[in-house]
This record gives sequence, structure tokens and C-alpha cells, in this order.
Amino acid sequence: KQIQSFNEHLSIVNCVKFSSYHYHNHRRNVTCFSSNDKTIHFWDFKHNEQLQMFNGHTLCVYSIEFSPFNGGRYLCSGSEDKTIRLWNVETSKPLHVFNGHENSIECVDISPLQSNNSKMNNIGVIGGNGYTICSGSYDKTIRIWDIETTKQFNLFKGHTSVVRSVKYGSNELLNTILSGSDDKSVRLWDIRSDQQIQVFNGHTNIVCIGNSNVICSGSIDNTIRFWDIRSNKNELYMIKGDEKQDDGIMCLKFIVLKKKDKTKN
Repeated sequence: KQIQSFNEHLSIVNCVKFSSYHYHNHRRNVTCFSSNDKTIHFWDFKHNEQLQMFNGHTLCVYSIEFSPFNGGRYLCSGSEDKTIRLWNVETSKPLHVFNGHENSIECVDISPLQSNNSKMNNIGVIGGNGYTICSGSYDKTIRIWDIETTKQFNLFKGHTSVVRSVKYGSNELLNTILSGSDDKSVRLWDIRSDQQIQVFNGHTNIVCIGNSNVICSGSIDNTIRFWDIRSNKNELYMIKGDEKQDDGIMCLKFIVLKKKDKTKN
């Protein structure tokens, strides 16, 4: 059942995320969404009130992502204005603007929490701690940015069309980037060697990716496919969507399930 709706927005909403920062620090149930009106809004859906609005982008804001460290204190956004912006959610202030893409930015991600960082829970800034931002663009490239210097230090070329989704790898896929594209492929990139590792073909339309111990991808072709990272081009499993629904799959998210106490596996 729908429990609440925010009807004051008159423009297209492109991306919506729950704000872990507001929940953990203020016990408020807040969603953050980006829009074609060039803004990013924070909405307390329990009390139905707008808390914050970020202005700075000059064109549509397509993608947003909270930092997986510092309790989601930082927000990254990608826009049609060809820039990526990093914001401090706590102060509502912009921190950096990243320039370099030659066309609109469709997707962004922030590197995972570094467990070996002893200052990770109390640092006030994220510069100097090795954290990076990844972005995918209409210019067919994937770029990685150093948050401290705001400089680009990786450029991945290989996709032959728009890059719709990028994701930092986890677990077995540390130091990698996953990407999905309008060229119908899923690709795996090695950050350290600056090289493409694998290409997974099989989808018949635009691809968006998710991430687990195996690679998972969804597509406009209305399928979800799982790929074995140890075997190039080897598709492990495919889930077909409802044939009555022909809009395809635009987004994937894994749900962490609580283990039962008596469960052995």
C-alpha cells in the first residue's frame, strides 16, 4: 500500500534514495530525490515536510548516491550539466565540483567504506582518506575521481554507447568497477591496472547493474541475469519478467535478510 506521497514536485524525478544520515543522526525518516528542475530535495515523509534543497547544478540532476561511510554524511550527484557534485548533507553545503566528462552524467557511485581507516567514524572531511567517486556518462566513458584533489585518475573506454549504471565492487570484486550500458553489455574493470577485465554479453537491450558476490544485471529486455565472475561470458541464471509488463527493468537492489537464529547455512 502507498503510505505517503510528495505531490509538490512539478518536474520529473530521476532518482530516489533513503537518507541514512537523517535516520542515524536525527531519527527522521527522510528520502532524497533528484529532479529535472536542477535541484535535490530532502523530504521527511513521516511528517510530510521538506527539510533541505540543494541548488547548484545548472541542468537536470540524474543520479544521486550517499556515502557508505560517515553515516551517509556526504551526497554525490551527477547531472546533465556534465558535472559531478559532492555535498555535505550535515551543513547543506557543496564541497567539490568535478569537471571532465564531455556529456551528461547518467550514474554515480562512491567508493565503499575502508575498514582499515582508523579515523573513519570521526573524521569531519573525507579528503586524504583515499575515497573516490565513479561516474558513467553519455560520452560512453567511465571515470574515477579523487575526492581530495577533485582530479580524475582513471578513464575507462570500451562501451560503445551510453553508460547507464556504475557500481564499485565488493567482497571478491574489491578494486573493480561494474558497468551497464545501452550497448547491451555488462563490463568489469580493474581500478589498479586501469584495464577492462571481462565483458558479459546476453542482454538484448539497455543494461542496469546491481552487485553481490556474483554480478547481477537487469535490462530493458525484461530479464535479470546473474554472471559468474570466474568464467568470462558465462551466464549462471536468468529470471524473466512478467510478459504482460514490457517496460523492462531499470533498477536493481539487493535486500539484506536477517538470518534466523537456528539457521545453519
